[in-house]
Formats: sequence, C-alpha cells, structure tokens
Amino acid sequence: MPSVALTRHPSTPCPHVRLLEAHVARKGGAIVLRYVLDADLGKLRVPEFTTPARADGLWRHTCFEIFIRKPEAASYCELNFSPSGEWAAYRFSGYRAGMTPIDLSPPPIETHRKVRDLEVRVDFDLARLDPAFDSAVVQIALSAVIEDDAGALTYWALKHPAGKPDFHHRDSFALTLAPDS
Repeated sequence: MPSVALTRHPSTPCPHVRLLEAHVARKGGAIVLRYVLDADLGKLRVPEFTTPARADGLWRHTCFEIFIRKPEAASYCELNFSPSGEWAAYRFSGYRAGMTPIDLSPPPIETHRKVRDLEVRVDFDLARLDPAFDSAVVQIALSAVIEDDAGALTYWALKHPAGKPDFHHRDSFALTLAPDS
C-alpha cells in the first residue's frame, strides 16, 4: 500500500508531531486507508475508542479525513474518522456547497495506540458513497486535524492550497486512484 506524508499547514505549529503518514490503496470497489501518527501522544488530545457511531463536528478535535471526487467534477464526498471510532460522511454539490449526510453503514474503523504512535485504519466501499465512483478514476485529498493538550488545532494535508487551511479546496485533491490501483 503506497504511503504519502502529510504536511502541517505553516500557520498551525505543532512541535509534538514527528510524522504523519497516510497509506491508501484501491482494492476492487473499496478504499483501504491507514493513517499513522508518530508523535508525543501525551501532549495531544486523542479520543479514546468507544462504540462506533456517526457524529458531526469531528473536525473540531483529532480526526482523519478523506475527500473524493471524479476528476473535473464540482461535487465531492468527505469522510471523517475519529480514533474514537466515530465517523461521518457527507456529499457536497460544489465547493463547500449543498452539504448532505450520506447514509452509510458504519465503516469498520481500527485504532491502535502505542506509546509514541497512533494508527487508524478504515476500509469503505466507494459505490456506497456514489455509484459513479465504482469503476471511475477518482481524485482524493487526504488530511487530518490534530488537537494538542491545550486545545490548539493543527491542520495536516497531502497538499495545502495557498492561504488559510482549506481541505475542500480543489488544489487539495492531489492523489489520483484508478480502479484496482
């Protein structure tokens, strides 16, 4: 599974994170996604694993995100995964417009926490997000929000657009996955 490093937005310092990687692959009609955070976890707010459930506002705390669209499409989907097992899925008709929840079964989320690293793994079916994704090339944006022990948020992404942190921006969709890639 290929790995890519996420970088911190320059306006949001976080000395407690050494490395944040995402490993992503497309297996048939599914995306297999794993985030690995190498950090001083005692200096971060990482929610404890609980009963998996749908929850809004996960981006206000430590969570991992993926945005998916067909190339050149205005519409896209956003999925958020918390180390707690909570998750959310939304469809947008355009840039930050027309947000509607996507009705999904809870995706299997695995969280593994060690002394200095955290791993969150999730698999999900692309066709459940949008049937058009099933056999199409898709572009994705990978990102994360990391909260430190004082409540400050840092924003991590595969690619940051110019200006303030904005995971929804078209320039953030920096990775292309073909079917069975």
